[in-house]
Amino acid sequence: MSPPLLDIQGATKIYGGGFLERGRRVVALQDFDLIIPDKPARIVTIAGESGSGKSTLANLVLGFTELTTGRIAFEGTDVTKMSRADKKVYRRHVQAVMQDPYAVYNPFYPVRHVYDMVIHNFRLAETKEQADALIESALNIVGLQAKEILNKYPHQLSGGQRQRMMIGRAYLLKPRLIVADEPVSMVDASLRAMILDIMQRLRDQNGISFLYITHDLSTAYQISDDIVVLYQGRIAERGSTTSVIEQPKHPYVRQLMDSIPSPDPDQRWDLQVSLPDDEALRAHVKSGCRFYPRCSFRMDHCLASQPRLYAVAPSHQVACYLYENAAAAEPTGTSDDSAGAAA
Repeated sequence: MSPPLLDIQGATKIYGGGFLERGRRVVALQDFDLIIPDKPARIVTIAGESGSGKSTLANLVLGFTELTTGRIAFEGTDVTKMSRADKKVYRRHVQAVMQDPYAVYNPFYPVRHVYDMVIHNFRLAETKEQADALIESALNIVGLQAKEILNKYPHQLSGGQRQRMMIGRAYLLKPRLIVADEPVSMVDASLRAMILDIMQRLRDQNGISFLYITHDLSTAYQISDDIVVLYQGRIAERGSTTSVIEQPKHPYVRQLMDSIPSPDPDQRWDLQVSLPDDEALRAHVKSGCRFYPRCSFRMDHCLASQPRLYAVAPSHQVACYLYENAAAAEPTGTSDDSAGAAA
């Protein structure tokens, strides 16, 4: 049996608190586990609000930053123990599509330069004709024509064209995994649908898996197979996307779903939002549940230790003491009743 494509075990990243950094520590990501199987290709969403640790995870997988503790293995090999040659192969098989499609391009070079650099660095072609064929194929995959854009400069292209170019550049290397960090957050609705469709086709037709980083649960529900919801660097809930979004269990995930505005024009939005200062718990590795200050179902032992992930369905886990008993039913009653019971 082949090893998983990506196997993350106990990934933890802590910033600050060192000898030369006497500021407050921030536990950006803690005890994160994830397995993406070798086959079939899957789109796995990492969701959460700003500061939840999504981009930290992306940077760790891409090798832009180092783990504090834990392990990341690609096809059975520990990424931190790879040789220089192995790391080059790893970078070929694990590609990135970043949030801002303009920031990644050098404005002094035409678009073709981006593709030529990839072909040169990874020795993908021996002749110009072979290179042209590879570039044409990659651009066709994302709905672009080489003759229309290759000689243009990045500022001459729309945001949607630049983002599709970035996906095409990643596809040029025929990767096994693409880490897509908020790839549709800076494009309009029509182009968003096109880019999401490209991701699905690359999964289904080309066997490319995605680690899709987003705060947008609607797009996650639309395209992903599995979802992991983070809160302050810890996993709150994970499982099949349909199960987690249609039947959320964790109080935080429920609040996320409840926060989606109703399309009813007669229903006014509540613009008065007041949140407690809950960042204090994030400075400690051995703190209790970090959602405690916001939770309506909080209990005393929630502060004693972080709850582990409890299985509530065959492909659905939640980190909440409400489900400590495997046979526990969903919590009932109003938030006021639950708050009173906790007190």
